[in-house]
Amino acid sequence: MKSTIIIRTITLSMLIGGLLFTNYSCKPRSGKEKEEKKILIKTIAKEAIKNDLKEFVYPLPTSFEVIEMINDLEIGYDIGVSNLTENADQYFTEKSKAINLGIYGADLSYASTYQMKQEVMLFLETSGKLADDLGIANIYNEELIREVENNIDNKDKLIDIITNSFYDTYSQLNQNGKANLALLGVAGSWVESLFITTRVSSNVYHNIGLVKIIHKQKVSLAKLMVILNNGKGDGNIDEMIKELKPLNNIYENIDESLSEKQVNSIILEVEKLREQLVSF
Repeated sequence: MKSTIIIRTITLSMLIGGLLFTNYSCKPRSGKEKEEKKILIKTIAKEAIKNDLKEFVYPLPTSFEVIEMINDLEIGYDIGVSNLTENADQYFTEKSKAINLGIYGADLSYASTYQMKQEVMLFLETSGKLADDLGIANIYNEELIREVENNIDNKDKLIDIITNSFYDTYSQLNQNGKANLALLGVAGSWVESLFITTRVSSNVYHNIGLVKIIHKQKVSLAKLMVILNNGKGDGNIDEMIKELKPLNNIYENIDESLSEKQVNSIILEVEKLREQLVSF
C-alpha cells in the first residue's frame, strides 16, 4: 500500500514538474499568458490530487443518470414527489440519517436537473444537516454552497458540482470507517430515483420511455444487492437487504420486456419500500 502511494506521489510530482517546465521554458509573450498558465497548473494539480485521494469509487450509476433520462422524455417537474425537507429533523438514528441523505441526494439531483433553484438550495441545506450528523460536515460547506449558487443557471456545471459531492460523501464515509452507512446512502438514493420514475406519470405503462427506465434498473438493483450482501452481518445492512428483497424478486423474474402487471407490481413495491425508508 505504501509503495503504491509513493509511486502515485512520484507520478503526480513528475506531472506537475513537467507542466512547470513547459510553463517557464515557453516564455509567454505577456504577463497575462503567464498568469493563465499558472492557474492551469494549479487547477490540474488540484484535480490530480483530489482524484488520487478518492480511494472508494461510487458503486452504481448516480441518481442524475436516472433523472436525466426522465428529463429527456420532456416530463415536467413534480414538486410533490420528493421527500419533505422538514422530515430531516425527525431522523435520529445513523441508519435513517444515512438512508435519507441518499434519498435527499436523489431529490437534489431531480431539482438540479430541472434547475429548480429554491428546491436545489433547500435539498442542499437539508443534505448538509444530515451529513453534519454523520461526521462529514466538510463536504456540504460554504464553498460548495457558493459554487452551487454561482452556477445555478449552468445546468451542466451544477450537475458536475453536486455529483462530486455524492462521490465525496460515499468516499468519506468509507474513510471514516462507516462503510455500512455509505451503502445505506447508495440504497436510499437508488430507491428514491426509481420512486420518482414511477411517480412522474399518471399512467406509467403507457409511457414507453418510463417503462424502459424502470426496466434498466434491473441491472443496477442486481449490483446493489451484490454489494449489500458483501456487507452482510451488519444489522442495518441485513435489514436493508430484507426490505429490498420483494422488489428484487420481481426484477429477477423479468426478461427483455415488462408486462403491465410487472410494472404495476414494481410501482406498488417501490412505493411501499420508499414509505418505510422516509418514515420516522
